[in-house]
Amino acid sequence: MSPTENEGLIPSTRSSTGETEFYLPLPPGYKPGQTRFVVVFGTVISGLGKGIFSSSLAKCLQDKGVSVAPIKLEGYLNIDSGTLNPYRHGEVFVLDDGTECDMDLGTYERALDQNLSRLNFATSGQIYRRVLDRERIGGYLGRDVQMIPHVTGEVKNRLRELAIASRADVIFVEIGGTVGDVENAHYIEAMRQLAFEEGQRSVCFVALTYVLEPSILGEQKSKAAQLGIRQLLECGVQPHIIACRAASPVTRKVREKIALFSNVPPERVFSMHDCESVYQIPEQLRGAGLDTAVMEWLQISPKFSEEAERAARERWQIYLGHLKRVSREVSIGITGKYTSVRDAYASIIKALEHAGTALECKVRLVWVDTSELTDERADEKLRELHGIIVPGAFGTRGAEGKIACLKYARTHGLPCLGICYGFQMAVVEFARNVLGWEDANSTEIDNECRYPVIDLLPDQKKIEGLGGTMRLGGHDVAIREGTLAARMFGPRTRLRFRHRYEVDPRYVAQIEAAGMIFSGRSPKAEIMQILELRPDLHPYYVGTQAHPELTSRPLAPAPMFLGLVHAALRRAYPDYATPLVYASEAEAAAEAEPADPPTPHDTSDSAQPADRHA
Repeated sequence: MSPTENEGLIPSTRSSTGETEFYLPLPPGYKPGQTRFVVVFGTVISGLGKGIFSSSLAKCLQDKGVSVAPIKLEGYLNIDSGTLNPYRHGEVFVLDDGTECDMDLGTYERALDQNLSRLNFATSGQIYRRVLDRERIGGYLGRDVQMIPHVTGEVKNRLRELAIASRADVIFVEIGGTVGDVENAHYIEAMRQLAFEEGQRSVCFVALTYVLEPSILGEQKSKAAQLGIRQLLECGVQPHIIACRAASPVTRKVREKIALFSNVPPERVFSMHDCESVYQIPEQLRGAGLDTAVMEWLQISPKFSEEAERAARERWQIYLGHLKRVSREVSIGITGKYTSVRDAYASIIKALEHAGTALECKVRLVWVDTSELTDERADEKLRELHGIIVPGAFGTRGAEGKIACLKYARTHGLPCLGICYGFQMAVVEFARNVLGWEDANSTEIDNECRYPVIDLLPDQKKIEGLGGTMRLGGHDVAIREGTLAARMFGPRTRLRFRHRYEVDPRYVAQIEAAGMIFSGRSPKAEIMQILELRPDLHPYYVGTQAHPELTSRPLAPAPMFLGLVHAALRRAYPDYATPLVYASEAEAAAEAEPADPPTPHDTSDSAQPADRHA
């Protein structure tokens, strides 16, 4: 059945008059069948790496010249991820437009080198709110509003809105959790309807499952995978491709058994076993032929560009080459209060990987819990490290421990990067121990302190509500000439923010006179955004109110992390003399190079006619 034939079966009605049971809200300009969709489901257990798998598969198609756009569908009722506890849900990833979302959006941004937006993330809370808001203004013309077709219709509407905005050839849809989760039922049903409405070969269903390999048995068992896929079949969704996660390569016997019980041809049941690095997964998918299988199913092979894929793979091989040539190791401490949950610092971990790989250095992470840390214990915890990161946080717990770490780093020449809350605590520590303001603090911690060097700015104090005072998303940063930040970024850059408190401008002049430079500021307001100690005071002591880890990419490491790892290498290896040239410096040098001398036949501003006798 063609998409055109489907249009005749499903009237495009924005309301229901009782004459039809179909409900198909379409964004202006959208026609069913014009966009392809790849939908990734998880079965058996959560934590299989659907985000890594889906983003790697999307990258394979992107490398072939196919334009792609991802979307993550979350089952929880929160409107966004902003109020989620890191202990329960890992880090909150912030997009350039200020959307607070799931950490998988960071995985997509890093893999695809795209800046995503609110259109790439949806929660059940968002879906229900749009349905209820429409109902309140009479958008359904008195009809009883139901899960089917109205909630499922809104889910499909979100996907199609993304298709229109992104103009992507293929939309990659990742459904959070696993098949069988009650909160995902409306998403799965919406995907079933989507395949019906878009027409044959417009939607490719991919089931990511798990093959058990109990050590006591010594063989792989596929029953759990079979049952998980059966749950998907019971929902009316027939997978077209099955990817089997496992510790070791899935045997042909197991793949054939899964194929038999899932109605999927054996050649479309793939082994997605563990590999040394997640950065090798795109090549693993290509080697298995999974990207080809998706393109053949969706009938988009004519869009494939061998030249584009060759160039993209060559760029990626450079990164993998650096990964294989790692010859040194440094120890970087993550000094925070969520250290028992590594996902709370997922983007920081990735940014360190990017920087370490670029410098052909392994970064060994050391987790330092600041909840009970004191000045006396800081030496014990930090003396063997080559650098530290003081990451973001909220609240009072662990604040004094962070200050102790920052004091140790400042006084012992230990390379240090303070991020968001770490930036704020660096200002507090400097005010206390360099300027002698013993009562200096943040009003988030002590509202009655004598020197509130960190405070809500006056405009923020007028805003009511916890979320309203947050400064979120991408903002421009003006960089002071002649500083380390200027080497990193040039005269201007854009960083992402998620914070509520700022450096009080009343104290800036005194702090700078003592040696702490605010080298990055908002171009529109008196807001300090980057700090550094003068080079005669410290080899590398940098802080930012932003979250530079959110914009780090494998092929373009965040400059602040690159600088930290380079400084750590110099501390760990006294004979390490390789200079660090930041991307902005390289670009400035390239622009400053004189133009090539003119050829004998090009001696003026405008090219002369060629000599016909030459």
